[in-house]
Amino acid sequence: MDIARPDLARKKRLRHSLYSVSALIVVALVTVGVSRLEPAAPRVDRDTIYLDTVQRGSMVRQVRGTGTLVPERIRWIPATTDGTVERIVIRPGALVAPDTVILELSNPELEQSTLEARLNLEAAEARYGNRQVEVERDLLDQRATLATTEAQLKTARLQADADGQLFTQGLVSSLQLQQSQSAEQEYETRYALEQERLQMAADTVEAQLAVEQAEVDRLRTLYELRQQQMADLHVRAGMPGVLQQVPLDEGQRITTGTNLARVGDPTVLKAELRIAETQAKDVQNGQTAAIDTRNGVIPGHVTRIDPAVENGTVTVDVALDGALPRGARPDLTVDGTIELERMDDVLFVGRPVFGQEERVVSLFKVEADGTHAARTRVSLGRASVNTIEVLDGLQPGDRVVLSDMSTWDQFDRVRIE
Repeated sequence: MDIARPDLARKKRLRHSLYSVSALIVVALVTVGVSRLEPAAPRVDRDTIYLDTVQRGSMVRQVRGTGTLVPERIRWIPATTDGTVERIVIRPGALVAPDTVILELSNPELEQSTLEARLNLEAAEARYGNRQVEVERDLLDQRATLATTEAQLKTARLQADADGQLFTQGLVSSLQLQQSQSAEQEYETRYALEQERLQMAADTVEAQLAVEQAEVDRLRTLYELRQQQMADLHVRAGMPGVLQQVPLDEGQRITTGTNLARVGDPTVLKAELRIAETQAKDVQNGQTAAIDTRNGVIPGHVTRIDPAVENGTVTVDVALDGALPRGARPDLTVDGTIELERMDDVLFVGRPVFGQEERVVSLFKVEADGTHAARTRVSLGRASVNTIEVLDGLQPGDRVVLSDMSTWDQFDRVRIE
């Protein structure tokens, strides 16, 4: 018969309970461990990102802009009168001399007014000549009167002297002597008056002719102006160089002041760069620059900074200090780099895609294993074209990702493969 062993059953139940508790503990531990595991770092293709190493040393701050080459000497030729474009003699790109005719204009009204101005001038000159003859004739008449009075004075003096001698001899009466002496005094007075009248007439000759002369001068100036306007209907370059623009068509009606053509000297060029207004605040006159014509780099220096902002850019003029390479010509598109300053003993790195100066940004810094990169807050300082100053968050030798990592904004760590 079987013997009951209650102790063995109790031990068996206890062993099963221990196994169950152990299994529950293991499951709980595994669950907690799995919950605490970080998500796997996403993989990033090394060929699709750009890495750079943080350095300490000298950093050159620069700004860059695009622009064009323009002549230092430019002459816009305005219309001096209304007219119609009859013929465009030469087209842009042609070499011109100062007397080269670019356009031919016509203006029938100007031709008529020029003819009228010439006729009015000739009439005024005739009136002046006639008035001059009249004045000279009056002057001659006055001189003749003076001569007659002088002769009469001499006769009166001779008569008075003769009567004086005869009076002393008792041959004439005292009354006759007094009459002779009175006649002499009368002619002396008349002679003095005629002298004054002649002097006055001589002194007023210019005044009498001044009115007529002023009218002649006015009409001559008007006629010369009309002649110049007629000559300006043949539009000339006025300076040696290259014809750059003729913004007109044959048959087009133009008004006074319209720009007819532009001529520039191609031997002396400058660069007009357009710099972003956020970067132009540090640009100053005299700073060195380099102009890339894509066929050579020309050294230069800043000569002018436009105070106005247009479409978010500031125009900066750069004088060229070196020889022009072949192919350099007006309106050629160029790239320019202006050196702002040289900073010594600073921490810097290549400029990130979204790295603006004086900002705090997040960059992925490569870890020691070389295959992982962790997000790091970096404080940036002054910026250049390709580099930027690091104020905090990185050390010399650190490698960071400079390319766009916005795809992995939700991750703080990536794996680089």
